[in-house]
Parts: sequence; structure tokens; C-alpha cells
Amino acid sequence: MNKNKTAPKTALVIGAGDYIGSAIARRFAAEGYIVHAGRRNGDKLAPLVEEIEAAGGQCRGKTLDARSEEAIIDFFAEAEAEAPIDVCIFNVGGNVNFPILETTERVFRKVWELSCYAGFLAGREAARHMVPRETGSIFFTGATASLRGGIGYSAFAAAKHGLRGHAQAMARELGPKNIHVAHLVIDAGVETAWVKDRMRAALGDEAVDNMPPDRLMKPDSIADTYWYLHTQPRDAWTFELDVRPYAEKW
Repeated sequence: MNKNKTAPKTALVIGAGDYIGSAIARRFAAEGYIVHAGRRNGDKLAPLVEEIEAAGGQCRGKTLDARSEEAIIDFFAEAEAEAPIDVCIFNVGGNVNFPILETTERVFRKVWELSCYAGFLAGREAARHMVPRETGSIFFTGATASLRGGIGYSAFAAAKHGLRGHAQAMARELGPKNIHVAHLVIDAGVETAWVKDRMRAALGDEAVDNMPPDRLMKPDSIADTYWYLHTQPRDAWTFELDVRPYAEKW
């Protein structure tokens, strides 16, 4: 832990869930960053904070409604007060499946707020802190739905398409200001209990139990990809990077 021997910097993880978000937090903490992790139920971050601190890192777990402009502004201000914000990762989900005739206005609006509007708030606030220093990284977690809509995913695809467009616009605007904006397309299932439960329901226990190794993406591998993006030399920045397991069809 604490490999970064320079002045302390802050990494923000918005949407620090139990899998991808937590893995990202651990990865950046291992590099010496002070991690500010936010999720809807901040009390669920206690095990992550304890794990990181036991390994010698620093992590602040916060309850955060990423759809609230006031909450986002305060979240960034608290982090900036401790150390300059060097990287912000927006990792909020919102993946739901409803046939179009069953997609209510409330469902569509809520998914858009979570997966698109909240990304706008996070990206804008990150830029407000980074642009004056002319340095920093702003990354957005996308999905297969960022590129194409699937059956039952009208709300999710619309929101993720919007987030991707927002990221593209920010990248074009902020790149010349030395701010690296990138969009990561996770084009496969991630090795989580939720994904495995869905696979069991669709394919049966035997198929899941006999799945070959590395058939699902590991959260730690995704976290490594974000660290790779953050450490890219600026003469070869990536805007969009799609990741999938070796066996995934696409």
C-alpha cells in the first residue's frame, strides 16, 4: 500500500458498489490515493473502508445520492479539502429489464437520473476542480447498452447512450485542457452473485457450476483497466475502451 510517494491526491468513486466500485477503490488506494467512495447506502461501505485501512490505505465511505446536485457538490468539496482531486470515476448502475409496455414513466425517469443525469453532475463537478489545475482524469462506466439497445432495456440503453454522448462531448472539450476523459464499455457479465443468480435462472445450476475459468469478468480486472487508463501518457490517450472475456461473443 501507499506506493505513491508524492503529495497526496484524491480518487473519487461514485457508485462504490460491492464489486466493480469496491475493486476500483482498492486499486487506487493501493497506489497511495485517498479514496472517497460514495454510494446510496454508505453504511455498506464499512467493510471496504476497514479492508483498505487494514492494508495501509485511506478510504472515506460516504452516503451519496448521485442524483442530487447539492450532495454531489458537497461530496467533491469534502474530498478536495483533504487533497486535490486527481481522478473521478462514475460507476453508477441502473441496469433493469422491463418490456416496453411495462416500462412506467417512473422507471424510465429513475434509470435516466441514475445512469445519465448523475453522470452529468459528477463530470461537471470534477471538471470544475480539475480545469483550473489543468490535470486530472474523469472516467465513466458504460455497458453493452451504451452501444446498442436490447430487448427490455429501453430505459437503460437510453440512459447509457446519453452518458456516452456526455462523455464524448466532455472529452473533446477538456482534452486540450489536459483532462483525460474516458468511457469504459463493459461488454459482458461481471462475476457477481447477482449475475450468477440470473445465469442460474436462465441456464440452470449445472451450466453455471461447470463454467470455464474467466468466462465472466472479474471486478479486479476492470479496476486494473481503470488504473491503466489513468496512467496512460497523454500523447496516446484512449477515449473509449471496451472489455470482455476471451469467450464472450460480440
